[in-house]
Amino acid sequence: MDAKDQILLKLVEADARLTYAEIGERVGLAPSSVHDRIRKLEKSGVIKAYRAEIDLERAGYPITAFVSLILRPASPADVPARIAELPLVESCYSVAGDNSYALVVRAPSTKDVEELLDALRSKLEVTTRTTIVLSTPFERRSVLGPP
Repeated sequence: MDAKDQILLKLVEADARLTYAEIGERVGLAPSSVHDRIRKLEKSGVIKAYRAEIDLERAGYPITAFVSLILRPASPADVPARIAELPLVESCYSVAGDNSYALVVRAPSTKDVEELLDALRSKLEVTTRTTIVLSTPFERRSVLGPP
């Protein structure tokens, strides 16, 4: 991957709807070269998917919570697989430190968060520690930076 590929990644990440011609104009490549490079980035797994950025508050999920899980001896071995079945859990990270997992939860209400916590505790035999987000001064979706 060279410097032009890095710029392509930044451009596609910022706006995946750009045409190959528009990207080519910005990086000094022909549209066919842009197409070839992007296809190679997709095949190599660097570009994994294209997604829409959703305003979760407007979509009915205004609550964001960070939930830390501490496993206990009675916790099942397949905790991540069971967490993946819970639709309000956006992501699950295996972490070092006092906790075993850190979850990002998106929910319609605090009542829904409370019900999720009850389910986690009872079904997974874990201890939870929860932080509710009050506001998001900024959220960086990537470390790639601006194009």
